[in-house]
Formats: sequence, structure tokens, C-alpha cells
Amino acid sequence: MNRNVPHIIQYQGSKRKLASQILQYMPNQFHRLVEPFSGMAAITVAAAYNNRAEFYYVNDINAPLIAMLREAIENPGQLIKDYSVVWKEQFEFYENHIQHFYVVRDRFNNGAETPANMLYLLARCVKGAVRYGKDGKFNQSPDKRRHGTNPRTLEKNVYAISNLLKGRTKFSALDYHEILENVKAGDVVYMDPPYQGVTNVKDHRYVAGVPFEEFSKSIEILNQKGVDYIISYDGQCGDKEYGENLPASLGCKKILLDAGLSSQALFLGKKSTTLESLYISKSLLPLLYTVPKQMSFIEEFV
Repeated sequence: MNRNVPHIIQYQGSKRKLASQILQYMPNQFHRLVEPFSGMAAITVAAAYNNRAEFYYVNDINAPLIAMLREAIENPGQLIKDYSVVWKEQFEFYENHIQHFYVVRDRFNNGAETPANMLYLLARCVKGAVRYGKDGKFNQSPDKRRHGTNPRTLEKNVYAISNLLKGRTKFSALDYHEILENVKAGDVVYMDPPYQGVTNVKDHRYVAGVPFEEFSKSIEILNQKGVDYIISYDGQCGDKEYGENLPASLGCKKILLDAGLSSQALFLGKKSTTLESLYISKSLLPLLYTVPKQMSFIEEFV
């Protein structure tokens, strides 16, 4: 991980720590990077920092998250100003900062899905983990040890990201199928769909997963179009594997990236290495042989 690459906040599932490894399998220069499941767009930010693409397309079906990213990139000063107001409330108007979190969460769930409220909830919630209930409302709890990122700390990174991406980034909050229908040769699509095996019920924010067969068929469409892609999809921790391999018929190769020691395993007194899978489309395969061997473990299949 390049520690100089800016990031806004901690976000569960973010590939920020693996970004330098993932970028090694992308061309040095290409037209556009498309992220259909962007989350906090860590790969887009890292690619822009390394000047890989001319343009970027950031999409996530979580509309308030995309609105917050758009504001951060296109209007960073306003986002910092609005976030500062929300953040300071916990000290100025509430004796209990935990109570303040629930007040903001209620506001958000009752229609005030503003970029500042979204950012505050992400900055304060447990492990930066976005969670929604069956009713579609944000239901994650606060991290009781923290007050969220100080606006002064946040400001530097938000402006840095804006400088990288402003004027050359498109945003949307669409179903990933719509994004894949409109990509073209010359694009590189990076996909990090919901982790296999964690959830299995659909809802409007993909919080509960994407069906395996449905997702596999969508990759076939990319192959037919001749669009390059890289996919983070399954993995293993110690001897335990998560998720199925993508079908060999797709013609891509599976790379196992070393994501370091599992924090959950360490908590339980064990030392287990986490390996996260990366699938590389056929036309990107020559890059496999230019990447230093210590960067990854290559598992090939036909």
C-alpha cells in the first residue's frame, strides 16, 4: 500500500490496502476505469494517483454514498463545511456523543440523506461498515470509542482526491447490469461485488449480495465485447475458503493476493493469512509475467 494515496475514511471491504497489488495487473495507460461496485472508490483513487486512466466512472447502487463521493470530488469545500457542522454538534448540543450518532442516523433514515450526514455516519459507525435493514434504513451502530474523523484531518485528503478526479469522473447509482451494458473496448472494468458467502438475499443496495450465476453471465458479456476486467471476488483465510471460483469457461485467471494477517484470527489468538482472489481477463494475462513474484500467489486453472 502506498501511504501517500489519499483516502477519505475507513470503509469495510475497501481494497485500499491491496490497491498497489491490483494496479499491477492494469495497463500503464488506458482510456477509462469503470467501477460498478465502487464503495469508496479506493481503486479509482489509486489509479488516478498513479495517472493510469484518462477518465473514471464511479458507480454504486447506494445512492447516498455516490452523492457523497460526487460532492467530495466536485465540491470539496462545501462537503467539509457541511460535515464540520454535523461533526461539531456532538460537542456543542449533546452531552453524549453516542446519542448524537443516533440522532443523525434518524435524520438520514427520515429523508435527510445528505452527503454530510452520509459521511458522518461512515466516519462514526463500527468498522466503517455500511449496514441496512430489510426496510432499507441504515442500521449500523456507532463506534463508542471514537468521535469520527476531525474535519481538519478530513479536509486534506478530500481536497487531494478532488484534485485527482475533478473534471474527469462520471458518477451514477445504477444496477451494475446497466453499467456493464454500456462499457466499451478501451475501458478497464474493476469489480468488487459483495463478498460471496456472507449474504444471500437481494435488496436495492446490494447489501445482501449478488447471485453467482447472474454475475458470471454478466462477465460473459464483457468477454463478448472485448472489454478488459479485473474482479475481486472470493478468497481464503488459513484453511477456510470463501466462495466459488468463477467458471473456467470465462477464460480468466485467478490470482491470490496476500492481504496480510486476519485481524479476526489475531483477536482469537491465531495467526492466519488472508488471501483475496483477483480474476484477470484474457487480454490482460501477459501482465501476469511482468509482476514481481513476491507480489502475489498465482493459481491457474483451465
